[in-house]
Amino acid sequence: MFMRILLLFVILFTSLSAFAQDAVVPSSPAQIKLSYSPIVKQVAPAVVNIYTKRVIQQRVHPFMNDPFFAPFFGRQSGGVTRERIQNALGSGVIVDPKGIVVTNSHVVNQADEIVIGLTDGRELNAKLILSDPHTDLAVLRISEDLQKDLPFAPLRPSESLEVGDLVIAIGNPFGVGQTVTSGIVSALARSAVNINDYNFFIQTDAAINPGNSGGPLVSMDGGVIGINTAIYSRSGGSLGIGFAIPSEMVNTVLAAAKSGQNGDTGIIRPWLGASFQVITSDLAESLNLNNPSGALITQLHSASPLLASGLGIGDVITSVNGKDIHDPAELRFRIATVPIGEKADLGVLREGSPDIISITAIAPPENPPRNTKTLKGNHPFNGMEISQINPAVSFELGLTEENGVVVANTSQERGLFQMLTAGDIILEVNNQKIKTVDDLETILQASKPQGTSWHIIFNRRGQVRQFVIR
Repeated sequence: MFMRILLLFVILFTSLSAFAQDAVVPSSPAQIKLSYSPIVKQVAPAVVNIYTKRVIQQRVHPFMNDPFFAPFFGRQSGGVTRERIQNALGSGVIVDPKGIVVTNSHVVNQADEIVIGLTDGRELNAKLILSDPHTDLAVLRISEDLQKDLPFAPLRPSESLEVGDLVIAIGNPFGVGQTVTSGIVSALARSAVNINDYNFFIQTDAAINPGNSGGPLVSMDGGVIGINTAIYSRSGGSLGIGFAIPSEMVNTVLAAAKSGQNGDTGIIRPWLGASFQVITSDLAESLNLNNPSGALITQLHSASPLLASGLGIGDVITSVNGKDIHDPAELRFRIATVPIGEKADLGVLREGSPDIISITAIAPPENPPRNTKTLKGNHPFNGMEISQINPAVSFELGLTEENGVVVANTSQERGLFQMLTAGDIILEVNNQKIKTVDDLETILQASKPQGTSWHIIFNRRGQVRQFVIR
């Protein structure tokens, strides 16, 4: 009995000792206060306000504001042209001491002037280096003569995050001034939202409001693990559902900017030349998959690197470089972070058997040639830029089709014709099918300028539409 009591005492004493060792006495002011302030002091100076100005040409007529006459004045009718200044406000973060700032593309979209406001009161001019609408990211550079003692916050990989981790968001909501909010990681790899072309986000309940766009989402080690980009809201205010672009995608855009890519058409990303389907429970069972995850190949382009590697329709991609793929959206994101020319190892289920294949990331091919032409003449297409669809054009315009003829750009001044916009695919004109740019040009030239009716059928984002002009 004595031995049992002694053994019990030893076990209890050992447990209490272990517990005492785990309980750490606060040894610093930060630990005593249990505060986020050390992280905020570290990162906040690198978070900036972004002010943009855009000059808008506006046509004004003395009767345009009259309730009776207003319907008779289109945007092209009469009046005089006046300039109006449109201002916008957002947030950003300096990620490099050489004055590199990351923000959202929509914050600086079409801005004529960009000013960066620092927490120390300095206002510095900045230039847009790269805007990528596909990811809603933009890279700015502060003027070289102003790059003195700039604070910066380093990017950190978001891959180590787990649901429940603490995070803070910093930005300038509603223009009230720099604001810090805290929360947790609510979800990872969130793809069931339609925010940009790469729906793969960190979800957080840290309050994010209008004006926070472009500001950083920060981990507890003071690293920027995402760029805040959108919220889910019914009222316009925060409901505890915010989304941030992972730092891995931010690094990809930064690398493109440093390599010299520029412009507002986005950056060149790897092309797989394939269409994919989400794997349901029924599909998983028929494919002998343990879980309904992965991307099922449903179509393959003749130049696809997947086809060249031996994959076919019905095969499944399950991972990219060791990262599991849950759906096609995640596959798209993972491939987008692979630099052009580098290899990616894909986990696949090929004809029912697991395998690892290696492919080289290639850019969307310019085949067939885009043959871009600006059409001129007495017809509704006057002033439009038309291109032959190929994989590169499809990527630039966000199309799913890779054949046909597309409106690449439209003129500001097109008379009465206001129906077609960039991205519309021309299917038929006057009951004649359009397969090439030359087809469309030939039909327009053959039509008589006077008394011609124009019957046009086109595809806009998957919806076939038509109209007649007489």
